[in-house]
Amino acid sequence: MSWLAYALVSAAAAALTAIFGKLGVAGVPSTLATAIRTVVIVLFAWTMTVALGEHRALTTVSRTSWIFLVLSALATGVSWLAYYRALQVGA
Repeated sequence: MSWLAYALVSAAAAALTAIFGKLGVAGVPSTLATAIRTVVIVLFAWTMTVALGEHRALTTVSRTSWIFLVLSALATGVSWLAYYRALQVGA
């Protein structure tokens, strides 16, 4: 699949994220909604990683990559928490 196809799939999924997130956060504390979403994403990502055999490369990830991936994950966490809170308090 080309980069453009991946970009289009990403854009469509992002649009659905907003729609489903707004519907899903109704009546649910935003932090809990983020935690539920995160668990589903972790299970999905690891399922795909194992299915594609990419888990075998885990031991080859450099220390620098680990540091930046952890920092990226923390930034993503802050982003998602703020995003779901905004969905919850927004009109």
